[in-house]
Amino acid sequence: MTVRTIAVDRHATVVSVLREAAQVNGDVEAFVEPAFEGAPRRSLSFAGWDAAADGVAGYLDTLGVAKGDVVCLVLPASIDYAIIYAALLRLGAITSGINPRLGPREVASIFERTRPVLVIHDPEAAALDAPGLHLVTRAEVVAARTGSPPSRWPELSAEDPVAVVWTSGTTGIPKGAVFDHTNLAAVALGTDVLSRAGDRRLSPVPFAHVAYMTRAWDEIAHGVTTIITPTPWRAAEAIRIMSEERVTVAQGVPTQWALMLGCAELDTLDLSSLRVAGTGAARIPAAHVAEMRQRLGVAVVVRYTSTETSLGTGTTLESSDDEVATTVGRPVPGVELRIEDDQGAQVPAGQVGRVLLRSAAAMRGYWGAGPGRGKRMDQLLDPEASGAARSPEGWMNTGDFGLLTAEGNLQLVGRAHERYIRGGYNVYPSEVEEALAGHGTVARAAVIGMPDDVLGEIGVAVVVPQPGQVPDLDALRAHCAALLADYKAPDALVVVDELPLTPMMKVDPTRLAVLAQPGVDQRLARITKNR
Repeated sequence: MTVRTIAVDRHATVVSVLREAAQVNGDVEAFVEPAFEGAPRRSLSFAGWDAAADGVAGYLDTLGVAKGDVVCLVLPASIDYAIIYAALLRLGAITSGINPRLGPREVASIFERTRPVLVIHDPEAAALDAPGLHLVTRAEVVAARTGSPPSRWPELSAEDPVAVVWTSGTTGIPKGAVFDHTNLAAVALGTDVLSRAGDRRLSPVPFAHVAYMTRAWDEIAHGVTTIITPTPWRAAEAIRIMSEERVTVAQGVPTQWALMLGCAELDTLDLSSLRVAGTGAARIPAAHVAEMRQRLGVAVVVRYTSTETSLGTGTTLESSDDEVATTVGRPVPGVELRIEDDQGAQVPAGQVGRVLLRSAAAMRGYWGAGPGRGKRMDQLLDPEASGAARSPEGWMNTGDFGLLTAEGNLQLVGRAHERYIRGGYNVYPSEVEEALAGHGTVARAAVIGMPDDVLGEIGVAVVVPQPGQVPDLDALRAHCAALLADYKAPDALVVVDELPLTPMMKVDPTRLAVLAQPGVDQRLARITKNR
């Protein structure tokens, strides 16, 4: 089947892009829910998506949803989520996706700030406490997919807000990044090697994540089929689906790829349809990159961005294993990169500074408070929080520290909130973690700064050992000191069976600190004993 690409400059909104896709790529599968645990395979074509969105929009219109209203979706990744999102887009409503795995405090804070006119949820996916809010179930809404559209459609423009995407909230309550149609169009121009006409892309992320919410234009315009990974995510199931669904673009965070590399299915199932494997969100060891290339038979690329910037940097199909493992490449099309010191001055290559990105894909700002109907974009935003993240010139502070290599690639060294100061020296956990990953006793490691009465802060390594190995603190310290400044070597060690992960499969800093505390206590006991 020939799949046509839809030019970005022909449309002002993602709504009209889907209308055209229903005509030119109508029979192409837009979404697939693979068969899983007895549930049959489901799929939805682009024509079917367009028609279903009309029907659901008609039903939501009868519930009073209008242009500018906020509607919260507390739903898992699914075909139903995609239909409802498309319906809200054509009504001019603002979709606030909420990961069902967020905690009650986080969800309550989102409800309080957005004051949605409607909350659509799945009682089977998560219990929901939302007093005073209008709740409807997923099943009730999607039952209207064959119904009639509204009698009148609102007038839409490229500057209309379409989505509020929430940050992970690991260091506080989530913040809501607001995006409009223009942002989504810019994303479609910057996905680079990850989008080709007719791709079948494995999607392992919740649909509330920026990796889905801001990529609708790209996926529709390129006729991309989104293969939805079932939950709970399992490595063997992901590989089976890649084979059965003839996936061309496989994506996963390093933790997921590490688990898939441990599966025999990676060598026994047919993955010949793959053309590229993508990763991001954390560093991946060079040995894993090499193994992925060898066993998958395709190039491995890494992508870096933040919720607020939506697009960032990436490596190329020709990048070396070391480049993919130690850098996040160069800015993708349409993105500018700048490294600054704490005073806002640009720093030379090789010097660590704050990572700033600028592009048309970056958020308009952070959501403020209150309902959205009848408000201009500037009235929706929190000026103080938005100003702290975005300069008047449009530079977005990613919250990351990094440096430019001699070749011009961005090398990340850590998050601003992760940096700790040991005896007056800055230490970035990711560079220590990379050093630890090269030790033969270590399978996975996370490093965190913990309070210390003498040094201010110390580094604690929380380590998952290689099978049959027993990591030793002195040996790990010597290994790190041979690769890094000696003050960056971890001061304490805790051995665990698995690292604590967030729903996005990133290391959870709050739970990591709890795991690290025994290492601090043991270090203090040793010091006290030796006095």
